[in-house]
Amino acid sequence: MFYNYPIFFEKNRVFRVYKGGKLFADFFGDDSEDGNYPEEWVVSCVHALNEGSTDEHEGISKILDGGMYLTDALSQYKKEILGDREKLEVLTKILDSAIRLPVQAHPDKAFSKKYFNSCYGKEESWFILAKRPNAKIFYGFKKGVTEEQFANAIAESDNSTTVMEDLLEWFEPEIGDVVYIPAKMVHAIGAGCLLLEVQEPSDFTIQPERWCGEYRLSDNEMYLGLDKKTALECFDLGKTYPAPVKPVELESADGIQYESMIDERMTTSFAVRKVIFNGGEFKLDKGACIYVVTDGNGKIIGDGYEKEIKKGDYFLMPEVAKDKFTVTGDKMTLVECYK
Repeated sequence: MFYNYPIFFEKNRVFRVYKGGKLFADFFGDDSEDGNYPEEWVVSCVHALNEGSTDEHEGISKILDGGMYLTDALSQYKKEILGDREKLEVLTKILDSAIRLPVQAHPDKAFSKKYFNSCYGKEESWFILAKRPNAKIFYGFKKGVTEEQFANAIAESDNSTTVMEDLLEWFEPEIGDVVYIPAKMVHAIGAGCLLLEVQEPSDFTIQPERWCGEYRLSDNEMYLGLDKKTALECFDLGKTYPAPVKPVELESADGIQYESMIDERMTTSFAVRKVIFNGGEFKLDKGACIYVVTDGNGKIIGDGYEKEIKKGDYFLMPEVAKDKFTVTGDKMTLVECYK
């Protein structure tokens, strides 16, 4: 059965109202150009919240060759894929922004439970893979910004595309930077960032800025069906976090180097670890774990199975298959995303 081996998926480009995707061409080795499919949802059980969409599988990953959606596979083979876990508790994306995204914040678990009947908020993290000239990340309110200033900027955003970003701190990211975004912290990905995003498995975003580039957001797209006052409770004006965060170098041996990028220092919602290959072998020992090749190439071997992998490939390791396969590579980077 398919769950006895690493599970690979069809490409899963998701519609968004912002433009991007050109940097996918180098990362995935395809002919991508900028357009309205700037996100690749990696090993996803999450339905994308796109206004007007009638596609019940939008955002859901489809298993390569088998033709089965991951949600259906989990309903039939949950124990084999997830073990004792009830759900796949991580959503991983690769996205490329050609424009600045709207100023936004995400709910914490308590808010999501109360208003969206979900046990997941949307803590998230970013790993910068590539960038265009003048790339920026907007991250946290400037010191002293008041609720009145924020409210005035929201109102003025009907006619201004910069008034909201003027309230935010920003920095120029470098390739390799890691950023952690707590729930309720204001932020916006600036134009020019190709990044690996690891987050709680939801698509909940409160974005009270009226414009996304040349696209005018509806109230529903801004506030997800909530009244404005309630939705804005997702913003904690004083919320801050150091950026970028410094990965912790773990043990290195036998041609493998490990770095912890996101861990219990920041959150218990998910973890992100980098595995750097310099000719060594690495055992795929975590079940229900998402793996993304962010650089180089290598090979998966084990149990009569052999598969070449390269930058842009990703897969899910089922619980029943862990410890049965190893990865070899030279100058390859593999990122583990798991809960």
